[in-house]
Amino acid sequence: MPATPEYDAPRDDRGHPSPTPAGEAADEVIRWGAFSCALVPVVLLACGSPFGAAAGAALGLAAVTAVCRTLLRRYERTAARLAGTVVSPHRGRHGRTGIGAHRGGRRG
Repeated sequence: MPATPEYDAPRDDRGHPSPTPAGEAADEVIRWGAFSCALVPVVLLACGSPFGAAAGAALGLAAVTAVCRTLLRRYERTAARLAGTVVSPHRGRHGRTGIGAHRGGRRG
């Protein structure tokens, strides 16, 4: 019977693991956040808001985007770490299972 190859996660050009679908979604959220950081001040200026208000909005959006990016990356690392750990099933009070695992008893 031929041996089955061990599964290896897909990697990008630099040898890093490819992002998971959740990681790709997080990247897209960050891209939209960065886009809004640039677009909102332009729209505010076009609508006649003062430069200070547009700059303040840009800085506020940039701060929120940076915090969201940090939290998303932390969540991804935690999820990857938890997915990598295998939880063994509970084996009972003393870790013995199955017939013959008990001490004592009758012997033939």
